Amino acid sequence: MESYKILIKKSAADELAGGIPRKDLERIVRRIRDLGRDPRPSGCRKLSGQDRYRLRQGDYRIVYAVDDSRRIVEVFKIGNRREVYR
Repeated sequence: MESYKILIKKSAADELAGGIPRKDLERIVRRIRDLGRDPRPSGCRKLSGQDRYRLRQGDYRIVYAVDDSRRIVEVFKIGNRREVYR
């Protein structure tokens, strides 16, 4: 199976570089990397009213979109579950 290219928006990269604890950061980065192989893993949910998905990693959420025709996964937002949807 051909892999997907992962694009991370600047805002999401800034959130990664921000105050996420190291153990959570390692897991989040691993989950994002895994999206290249399987953009819709078990546990991902489609957000209502949008063409975006969310993936849980502990108390954090990864919000992303999948473009199957161009084989791209674009990560829009990474944050604590209390703040990520605002």
